[in-house]
Amino acid sequence: MFTIYRYASFFLFALTTGCASLTDQAEPPIAVPPVKTTPVKPTKPTQEKPTTPPSPAKITTPPVVKPAVLTDQQVIEHIIKLLPAQLQDQEGWAVDMQTAFKALQIQPGTENICAVISIIDQESSFQADPVVPKLPTIVRQEIEQRRLKYGIPQTVVDWMLSTTSSDRRSYNQRIDALKTEKELSDLVEEIVALVPAGKKLFSNYNPVHTGGAMQVSVDFAEAHARARPYPYPVKKALRDEVFSRRGGIYFGTAILLDYPTVYDSIIYRFADFNAGRYSSRNAAFQLALSRLSKKPLMTDGDLLRYINGAISSEPSSTLKALYSISKKLNMSNAEIQHDLQLEKFSAFERSTLYTRMYALSDQAGILPRFSMPEINLKSPKFSRKLTTKWFANRVYKRYRNCLQH
Repeated sequence: MFTIYRYASFFLFALTTGCASLTDQAEPPIAVPPVKTTPVKPTKPTQEKPTTPPSPAKITTPPVVKPAVLTDQQVIEHIIKLLPAQLQDQEGWAVDMQTAFKALQIQPGTENICAVISIIDQESSFQADPVVPKLPTIVRQEIEQRRLKYGIPQTVVDWMLSTTSSDRRSYNQRIDALKTEKELSDLVEEIVALVPAGKKLFSNYNPVHTGGAMQVSVDFAEAHARARPYPYPVKKALRDEVFSRRGGIYFGTAILLDYPTVYDSIIYRFADFNAGRYSSRNAAFQLALSRLSKKPLMTDGDLLRYINGAISSEPSSTLKALYSISKKLNMSNAEIQHDLQLEKFSAFERSTLYTRMYALSDQAGILPRFSMPEINLKSPKFSRKLTTKWFANRVYKRYRNCLQH
């Protein structure tokens, strides 16, 4: 709920890359000794009867075998076979998954289906709007922190929460009855819209950042919908769609599968789902850079600093390490920063910075191009220390079990 996922805005960066050609040296001529031959007596030429040349053999090409195209209903039936046997409304879940695959133009193969199923199972145990334990306590702690931050008197907050809400209960009563993130999100939106003190307390801020069956980031959903049309009608706001089953599955599938990678195992996609796109690739980049620059770096997959989704003017540790080897890279600081802004895109792998950094670091041995990000997960919902590696391994175990169906 309060975990902030790190998704960059959708910007395009133009890259120009140079191609180096290699010329092979000609091999030296080999001296061949002369071969003695025995003279042959000439014979009279004999006339041979002309023969009819054989007809050319017929050239046959193997038939092109096109992959079988499944109907929507066949995809739904296949998904149902992979879903947990005890799940209620299997068909409803399968229909929403099939719609997401079709809208995103993602192949609905067993591997992709199992990947989505495993994330849903891990994040919500197949609850479209999962229950959050101790949610009232979490909310009151958040309210108190924001009251102190903005210097709002306790009497004002007490008055605000004692007033009657739209469903005839007081806001205090509604907080005490909170069970899901959707209920909390609706409550905060109402307080901001209807209560004057609420506008100051939350200041157009909703503490619910993620939600739904796949715990999708609301910021990601809004950005993705601007880049690609959302396949369902939006009744109220896109934020509400995140908490619906269809919206949660659609945007969760997009986060997980709707981007190209060179990973040799899907476990790195699971890590990216938790830490942000391309975090596994970027963590490996940080490992290689640390080795080359001889500077310790956190391998969290974030190459730049961000504030509310925007790149900070304060240089990150990764950027400082790159500046320290700029001469080796034969790049200016401006060129380094320009290429590093591609860290959330596949184009980063084709940038001058990426190519030259690995060309230098690989001189002592080829280094891996992806690695598990080292991130400690923080949220009021967690009662123990969790990491991105723990999350990825848990989902991968579920994924392997799904493939055995």
